Amino acid sequence: MKTTTSNPKTALLLGAALDVLHQESKEWLETIAFWKDETKFFADLLNKNKEQASEYGKMLKNLDKIHENLFDYLEDDIMEHEKLLSRLYKDEKGLSDWDYREKHRSLGERINLFTNDFREFKKMVFGYAKKF
Repeated sequence: MKTTTSNPKTALLLGAALDVLHQESKEWLETIAFWKDETKFFADLLNKNKEQASEYGKMLKNLDKIHENLFDYLEDDIMEHEKLLSRLYKDEKGLSDWDYREKHRSLGERINLFTNDFREFKKMVFGYAKKF
């Protein structure tokens, strides 16, 4: 029985040269850096109306802090992934191309899920900010 991949781009990339996967990892890191800047903006936005903050506003502020921590974990995982690539290029024994590709696939799924989650969070923050 044949199984299909839900995202054709993922299947294509996983068969690509390692330097293409490396480029995608660099793009992920740039995206995370942008998200970190956005969370600083959201923190400022949520702090602006501290005295008027509802329970919902406080919840958004806590969620903002959680996202900030998740960015760090995700960024660390991608950096470790890049170190694995470096070890692969050095032809270190006991490592396989497949391990790197499988980890890349897993990180890609996490990035996609997190992108959708963060997009929803941003909608909530902007909806909340419009009330003030």
